[in-house]
Amino acid sequence: MLLFVDATRLRLFPPLRAAWARQGEQAIVPVSGRNDQRVLFGAINPHTGHRIVVQHERETGPGARALLAQLRRHYRVAPTIWVLLDRGPAHTAGPTRRLAAELGIELVWLPRQWPELNAMDQLWRELKRLVAAKRQPETMDSLAQQAENWLLDLSPQEALRKAGVLSNDFWLKPLL
Repeated sequence: MLLFVDATRLRLFPPLRAAWARQGEQAIVPVSGRNDQRVLFGAINPHTGHRIVVQHERETGPGARALLAQLRRHYRVAPTIWVLLDRGPAHTAGPTRRLAAELGIELVWLPRQWPELNAMDQLWRELKRLVAAKRQPETMDSLAQQAENWLLDLSPQEALRKAGVLSNDFWLKPLL
């Protein structure tokens, strides 16, 4: 079993992107001045397009470990789960690595500063563009739920396409 894993931080203060406005006028993005954050830890199966998401308050080891436990529950019959991920502190923490070993999950580190290699990272980019950019929701809970729903409501084919897995240039295509 091979999975891509990554985390993304959602902020109540919206990411700003290019926007259309009348010539000579600046686009207006209303914000409240309040800020909060939530972290989504997620995994995608590059064979099936199945996704798993776990919400956590911070990008810390407990959130990463909650995702690992969820992966093992879902893929309980797989003798070994190979997880491709970056070297974020939540992933490299000693307790996270010990739990992975206990659960029969092999952590395979992707090269630093190459988010293009992580299919889950590509889904986060699209999620932020479509769900979070240029607008501020009422609450962090509503933004996190919208983001999770968007990710899980994609069809498997659409998720794989948005993650770049279906591209002829996908780096693991020969192995899939």
